[in-house]
Amino acid sequence: MLDLIRKKQKSVIVKIVFWAIIATFVGTIFLVWGKGSDGGPEASSAAITINGSEISFEDYQVSYSNLYRLYQNIYREQFTPALEKKLNLRQQAIDTLIDQTLLMEEAKRQKIKVSKQELVDSIAQVPAFQENGVFNKERYLQVLSYQRMTPDGFEQMQKRQLLIGKVQEQLKAEVTATADEITQEYREQNEMINLEFVRLAPALFEKKVKVDEEQLQAFFSENREDFRLPETVALRYLQFDPARYEKDVTLSEKELNKHYRRHLDRYEIPEQVKASHVLIKVAKDADQDSRAKKRALAEKVLEEARSGKDFAELADTYSDDAGSAAKGGELGFFTRGTMVAPFEQAAFALKPGDISGIVESSFGFHIIKSQGYIEAGIKPLADVLEEVQSSLRVEKAGRLAQEKAMDAYNVNRKTGDLEAAAKANDLGIKETGFFGRGEPIDGISDPAKVAASAFALQAGELARPVILPEGIVLLSVKERRDSRLPELDEVRDAVEQTFQRGKREEQARQAADEILAALKEGKKLKAQAKEHGVEIEETGLFARTYGDFIPRLGNVETLAQTAFDLTMESPAADEVYEIEGKYVVAALKERQEADMEKLDLAKHEQVRATLVTRKQEEALKERLQQLRDDAEIIIAPTIVAAIEKD
Repeated sequence: MLDLIRKKQKSVIVKIVFWAIIATFVGTIFLVWGKGSDGGPEASSAAITINGSEISFEDYQVSYSNLYRLYQNIYREQFTPALEKKLNLRQQAIDTLIDQTLLMEEAKRQKIKVSKQELVDSIAQVPAFQENGVFNKERYLQVLSYQRMTPDGFEQMQKRQLLIGKVQEQLKAEVTATADEITQEYREQNEMINLEFVRLAPALFEKKVKVDEEQLQAFFSENREDFRLPETVALRYLQFDPARYEKDVTLSEKELNKHYRRHLDRYEIPEQVKASHVLIKVAKDADQDSRAKKRALAEKVLEEARSGKDFAELADTYSDDAGSAAKGGELGFFTRGTMVAPFEQAAFALKPGDISGIVESSFGFHIIKSQGYIEAGIKPLADVLEEVQSSLRVEKAGRLAQEKAMDAYNVNRKTGDLEAAAKANDLGIKETGFFGRGEPIDGISDPAKVAASAFALQAGELARPVILPEGIVLLSVKERRDSRLPELDEVRDAVEQTFQRGKREEQARQAADEILAALKEGKKLKAQAKEHGVEIEETGLFARTYGDFIPRLGNVETLAQTAFDLTMESPAADEVYEIEGKYVVAALKERQEADMEKLDLAKHEQVRATLVTRKQEEALKERLQQLRDDAEIIIAPTIVAAIEKD
C-alpha cells in the first residue's frame, strides 16, 4: 500500500475530504470511529447496539473525548461548562456513531465498493502525511505511530470513511432543483418585510403595583424556601501586620548582596537615547507633488542644521510637531519600542551630537539630532542600596510575621485560646460581623480565602494562619448561625421586591396579551400602543437571509420562522415574545416583493447551487431518519443517564 502511494503521488487525487479525517490530524484522531477495542474489561460491553452491530464503551468514550477536544480547539477560552452542556456533546457522539454505522450498512446493501486506488489517493492527499506537498512514507508512519495506530488500522478506518462518503454522494446526486423551485427560492430570499412592534417593560407598571399585606404574606408562605437565610459566622481574629516587625529586622551585608542579586531585574537600565527632531509632516493621502515639496523643505532644514545653525531654532521655525517644537524639538530620553520603527532605528544609530539624514515615517520627514545616550546595564548596589534595604526589610518582616502567627497557632491550637495568643504577642483581638459564603467581610481584603477557613472550623478551634495583603490573620469562630427559614419581617424588603417584580411582569404580560388579542380582532397597533402608553418601533426592511436575527429585536427564532408568513390581511404575529425581560407584540407593516427582473443567468446558477446544497442536506437527513426508524437501536442505560444528567 505504501509503495503504491509513493508511485501514484503525482496522480490526480480523489477530491473528497471527510471531516473525520480532517479532525484526525488536528489532534483528534478517531473522532468518528475511535481506535477500536484492545480487549480490555469494557471491550465486550456494548455502549450502543445498532441492528446487532455493537459499538464498545471505549469507542464511544474516545468519540466523546475527541469531540470535546475539537470544540475546545474551536472555542478556546470561550469553551465553558455551560457551552459544553449546550452543545450536548454526549448526544452528538452517539448520533455520529449511529449515523456512521447505518451508512455503512447502507453501503453494504447497495454493494458500494472502494477500490484500492481510491484508498491510496485519499491517504496521499492528507496534509499531515506530506512534506512539501508530496506524500512521504516516513512521515506517514511517524504520524500513525504518534497516534498509536498501525497502517492497517488506519487504512481500514479510511476505507470506512470513503464508503460512507460514497453513500452520501449517491444520495446527493439524486437531488435536483427545477426552474420553478429556483424562481421561488430567489423570490423568498429577496423578499423583504418591515415589522412594527411594541415593547411592554415591567418597569412601566411600577406605580400600578400595590403591596397588600395579605397577598404579601400568602406569597411569602408559598415561596419561603426562596428566602432561606444562609449559614453565617462571626469571627474573632488576630492580625500580625508585617510593618509591626520591621523594627526587629536586622540586615547583614551578605543578605543585602544576595537580595540584590536575586532581584537584578528590578535594577536594569534599558538602553536609552535622548534626541531632538524637526518634523515636516506629510498627509497620508498626499500626492507625489505634495510629497516632493515636503521633502525639498526637509532637505533645506537638513542642510541648515549640518551647516551649524542652531537646531532648537530650526525646530521652532519648521517643525510640525507642536508638542516638541516649542522645546527646541527635544523629545527627552526614550527606550526602544517607544517611537515608530524608522525613527527609532535612526535615533539609536546616532552618536551624541550627530544629525541624521532625512528619515521617513508614517508621520512625514524627520531630521533627528542625538543629544545623549545611556547604555543598557544594571544599576550598581551602591546606587540602589536604600531601595534594596527597604525591599529586604519588608520581606524579612513578612516572614517574621508569618513565624509569629504560626507559633501562636501551634501553641494554642489544642485549646483554641485566642486570648492567650493575643496576650503573648501583645495584640488586640478584632471581630467581624456575621457573614455568609461569598459575602464581603469588614476589614478583610480577601473574604473568600478567610471564609474557606472559617466555615470549616468547629467551635473552639483555631484556623491555620491565613496570609492576606494586610497581614497574617489567626482566627476562630465567635458564633455560628445555621441556615434556617426566616420570618417575614427578617426579609421583608427582599420579599416585597420579589413580589412587586413578579406583579409588574404579570401586568406587562397581561397588557401584551390584550394588545395581541386586539390585533387579531382587526384593531390597529397604533391605537393599542396609545391606549397602553407605549411607542411603536419598526425593524426596518430585512430578508429571510438574516436567519434568526431581527433588526432592533435581536435573535428571536420563533418570530423569525413565522414573520414571512404574515399577510397584510392578517398582520399580527402569533404570540407574545419575551425579549430581554420585555414583552413584545409584533405585526407586519410592509412587504417588499423581490425584483424578479434581477434574476439573471449568474444569479440563477448561484441560487440553484445554494438550493441544491440545502436539498441535498435535507435528503441526507431524511434518509438517515428513515434508516433510524427502521433500525433496532439500543443505548446503554449508563449513557442515557449521563445524557439526562447533562
